[in-house]
Amino acid sequence: MAAKEVDQEFVEYVVKQLVTKPEKVQTERKIDELGVLIELVVDREDMGVIIGKEGKTAKAIRTLLRVLGAKNDARINLKIVEPEGEAGRKPEKKEEIDDEVVEEEKTEKTEVAKAEQEEPEEEAPMADLEL
Repeated sequence: MAAKEVDQEFVEYVVKQLVTKPEKVQTERKIDELGVLIELVVDREDMGVIIGKEGKTAKAIRTLLRVLGAKNDARINLKIVEPEGEAGRKPEKKEEIDDEVVEEEKTEKTEVAKAEQEEPEEEAPMADLEL
């Protein structure tokens, strides 16, 4: 494996200081026509720490990378890769929630349609006038 670039080492250093399982931190550096992309993988228990409240920690890391990139005349982006088999999520539960939302929307539309049918249409006040 080739030596790691400064930007990749920087991301690893910062992230390892934040997480509870630094041995699980992995980065992969890719270069394309848009610039440099660093993909970050951490343990699923540390995802919340890396993202932070309202994404503020991830945004701060990305800002620091932008500064580092500007210093080296490069555009650097960070992609946080979600670990597979994410803890706490159960697909069947999510599907049930989606079904409930769809059912509520159907019920709401039906109620609106019934209300529209029950209300008598008012004629325009000028319709009775003859010209």
